[in-house]
Amino acid sequence: MKLKRFLLRYYPPGIILEYEQQNVLKTKSIDLLDLKPNTNVGEVVEEIAKKEPLITNSRKEQVAQLITRLQQKISQPDDRYFYLFKVLRAHILPLTNVGFNKSGSW
Repeated sequence: MKLKRFLLRYYPPGIILEYEQQNVLKTKSIDLLDLKPNTNVGEVVEEIAKKEPLITNSRKEQVAQLITRLQQKISQPDDRYFYLFKVLRAHILPLTNVGFNKSGSW
């Protein structure tokens, strides 16, 4: 496995790792849902490094910078409000394939 790049997700906060495994490009998401502007960055980086083998000692500084950017974005005032707008439900009656001619007969 070789780490290719980091992707940053602002809402919900998280880091996405893009890596190559057997010449196939894959992604792995690390959710940081409990990240706050006053969270200790070093502790978060160490916790991620313990769980994730793709994060080596040479990449910890980059992860720390990404977490700092996420904290800055979280601390900015945001007037957007996200909510459930519509729930799509399946049709109550079964759908069938039927063909009619112009007169309406079979």
